[in-house]
Amino acid sequence: MSVLYRICCTFVSVTAELNISEIRHKIACLISIEGGHSIDSSLPALRMFYQLGVRSMALTHNCNTPWAESSSKLYNVYQRQNNSLTHFGKAVVEEMNRLGMIVDLSHSSWDTAWAVLNHSKAPVIFSHSSSYSICSHSRNVPDWLLNELKRNRGLIMVNLHNNFISCKDKANISNVADHFDHIKKVIGAESIGIGGDFDGALSFPQGLEDVSKYPALIQELLHRNWTENELADVLRRNFLRVFEEVERVRDVLHSNHPSEVQIPVEEVQNPCRLVLRPPSKRKERPFNQSPSSRAQFGPPCLLIWPMVLLLSIIFSIE
Repeated sequence: MSVLYRICCTFVSVTAELNISEIRHKIACLISIEGGHSIDSSLPALRMFYQLGVRSMALTHNCNTPWAESSSKLYNVYQRQNNSLTHFGKAVVEEMNRLGMIVDLSHSSWDTAWAVLNHSKAPVIFSHSSSYSICSHSRNVPDWLLNELKRNRGLIMVNLHNNFISCKDKANISNVADHFDHIKKVIGAESIGIGGDFDGALSFPQGLEDVSKYPALIQELLHRNWTENELADVLRRNFLRVFEEVERVRDVLHSNHPSEVQIPVEEVQNPCRLVLRPPSKRKERPFNQSPSSRAQFGPPCLLIWPMVLLLSIIFSIE
């Protein structure tokens, strides 16, 4: 298995390596952290992850961090009023901009996403989120927020989990294509990618059960009058553009010193912080909300659990 991995995939941490991987006909993979809990509200920890090769981080997962708000209401931890991105949360975004780390807003609340989009100097991504207009799930992105993303020059990578595609337990390729069509209509094909979520979600549309089925989705979009050039953007070039712009912002900020902002101790004191177990009292799951990933069946607030996503960058259409 390890030999096969070395043949098929290559780890990258800069855009230049992405371009080299294309020349070598390899799939390029970036390391990402799913959930800002992993840095334990520490900017030095954030910088450590960057030194280890991490190039993107989702600010939240299925429960709030002390400084940013999750789209999930399952767990009553780090609740705040009218403060979806705190002073320290803004410092996290600023430090990610300085480092050249991509800010990922999937799992963030709409208010947190809006605050980040209006604070970040670099483009951001929703690494695995879909259209709220097509499926009204809180993990999806409404049109008004898509327009903010367009202004930011960011990217939404469509999640393929059934519950985010059809708001039901079953979906098909046509349902997925509806999300692509709608997002294209609102903000254009240049703002779209594919964010399968195959490493974490539980059920996928019929005919899109794994990455080997991507050609079926591309064929469906071709039938809907998407051009090969647009689909090449979706498969590779849109993400590459965002990553290049994140690196350009890093280069502009290269003379800035590492941030020394610290979070007040009283803001992080919570049983969820370092205890690897669920809160003592769980909120009842809303009737129309299903678990989106295996993480929801385990401890939701793991601060030392860096869920690693391999964001596979698919090559342009031949």
